Amino acid sequence: MKYNRINFYKNKVAVNLLAKDLSNAIDVMEVLDGYGLVGVLSKNYKTVDDCVKVVKEYLQYMTNVSVGLGGGDPRQWKIAAEVAALTNPGHVNQTFTGAMYTEGLLQGSGCKDTVTNCMIYPTGIVGKVQISTGPVSDINVKGIVDVETAVCMMKDLDLPSIKFFNMKGQKHIAELKVLAEACAKFGIPILEPTGGIDVDNIAPIVKVCIDAGMERVIPHIYSSIIDKDTGFTNLDLLKQAYDNIKQVV
Repeated sequence: MKYNRINFYKNKVAVNLLAKDLSNAIDVMEVLDGYGLVGVLSKNYKTVDDCVKVVKEYLQYMTNVSVGLGGGDPRQWKIAAEVAALTNPGHVNQTFTGAMYTEGLLQGSGCKDTVTNCMIYPTGIVGKVQISTGPVSDINVKGIVDVETAVCMMKDLDLPSIKFFNMKGQKHIAELKVLAEACAKFGIPILEPTGGIDVDNIAPIVKVCIDAGMERVIPHIYSSIIDKDTGFTNLDLLKQAYDNIKQVV
């Protein structure tokens, strides 16, 4: 399958997280026994070439890198796409509106084993999601649709993964459950809950997805485990999060 480059714990869960530098990235992957994806955020670099250089460096030491937007910033969509097409990183984060451009660019560049996810927003209404997550549509309109409509549109486009952002921890967990059920029903294999996830809530968030029938889950745990003074991802907190995941998988 296309996502064979991503290692999933018990074929169910891989953790998406950040690292300050290559050394920290190697350490976090060791803590996770390889069941993870280290994010490189395009927003943190002045040029596409600068970001490409870092992604390629990381790929010398790990099987994949998750090219990110940076805080879900839709204005980064094209930059992230270009970085992914130049590096074949294994995983790239995208807006709903930019996902198919990215997928086409990857295919045309020979990058056939990189997963493109598709970002949708919770709405506060169970069973409804917002698909207007691009740089213009996010500001000017609210494209709110039934969750099954959004999932079926992704299935039409043969996209394998939905990124559900911003979860704000467990605030939108009821909406996540319904989304996971729809993904399982229509055959979207990967769900990526993102935003406000920490050591304490990562396990119940993962459990909701698995109990709903999800094939695979990629929770994003970012700032909550980063040392505010050093900028390094805290390995002890990461191990706690990983141990908590093991309890529910």
